[in-house]
Amino acid sequence: MAATHQPVLFTEALAQLAVRADGVYVDATFGRGGHARGILAALGPDGRLLAIDRDPEAVAVAERELGADPRFTVTRGSFSMMERTVEEAGLLGEVDGILADLGVSSPQLDDASRGFSFVADGPLDMRMDPDSGVSAAEWLAGISEQEFLRVLWEYGEEKFARRIVRAVFARRDEGPITRTAELAEVVAGAVPTREPGKHPATRTFQAIRIAVNAELDELEAFLPQCAHVLRPGGVLCAISFHSLEDRIVKRFLRGPAEPPGPRGLPRPERGGPHLRPRGKAIKPGKAEIAANARARSAVLRVGERVQ
Repeated sequence: MAATHQPVLFTEALAQLAVRADGVYVDATFGRGGHARGILAALGPDGRLLAIDRDPEAVAVAERELGADPRFTVTRGSFSMMERTVEEAGLLGEVDGILADLGVSSPQLDDASRGFSFVADGPLDMRMDPDSGVSAAEWLAGISEQEFLRVLWEYGEEKFARRIVRAVFARRDEGPITRTAELAEVVAGAVPTREPGKHPATRTFQAIRIAVNAELDELEAFLPQCAHVLRPGGVLCAISFHSLEDRIVKRFLRGPAEPPGPRGLPRPERGGPHLRPRGKAIKPGKAEIAANARARSAVLRVGERVQ
C-alpha cells in the first residue's frame, strides 16, 4: 500500500542520508512511513532499517505494511529510547544514518478523535501515545495558573498568554474543558488580534501539546544518543517544525561553548564522539509549500558524527 502523502523534505532528507545498499538506518519517528519507504527503496538485501514510534496506530501501520520485509523492524516507544533499541539489535555504533521527523504527523492532526487540532471538534487529548500519561483535558484541569502561564510563554511563545490564562481559568471555574472546540473558542475570545494566516489558538494548542507529550525533554534526551548510535561519518537528519525544536537541534550540533584558544591558534576540538553541523539549514522550496502548507515551517538540519 502506497503512502497517502509525501513527507516533508523527503528528497532533501534522502539526499543527505545518501543511503548505502548495505547500510544500517534508524527512522526514529516512523509516523506513516513516508521517509522509511524511501530508505527501504534504496537499501539492498543486506541493509537494515529500525523504526520507532510511540503512537500505536503508527506501529500498526508499520507492522501491517512493512512488517514482512526482513530488513525492517519497528519498536513501539519514544525516540528517546533509540540507543537502547539499537543496542538490543546489536548495532550500537554501526548506524549509518538517523532520520528524526519531529512534531505531529498529518494523520494525527487530521483525526479529530486524537484531539490535536482545533479545525474539527474532538476530545481534548493530544497524547502521541494515548495509552500513557494524562490527556490535555486532565492536564488543563490540574495545572496552576502560574504553570499554565509558563507553558504558554515558553512553549507557545504566546504574547497574549496572560489574557488566555485568565479566560481559560474563568471558563474552568464553570466546569472542565474537555473538547478541542471549547478550548479554541475560549482562546479566540481572549486574543485581541490574529496573526495573518493563523488561528488564534494555534500557539496555545502547540504549547499544551508540547507539555502533555514532554516533547522538548524527549528531544534533549534523544540528541546525545546519536553520537553513540552512529558510526564515524554517520549522519543525523532532524526535521523541526517550530523554533523551539530547531533551536535545541542547532545548539546541540554546535556543541557546548568553549573558550577560545591563544590568539592566532585554532579553537580546540571537542574530545570523544560527537556531532558537528554539516552544511546550512535546509528549508522546503516554494513548490513543496504550495503542495503542502504544513511544510512551510519545516527546517532540516544535518549533523555528522566525528571522533
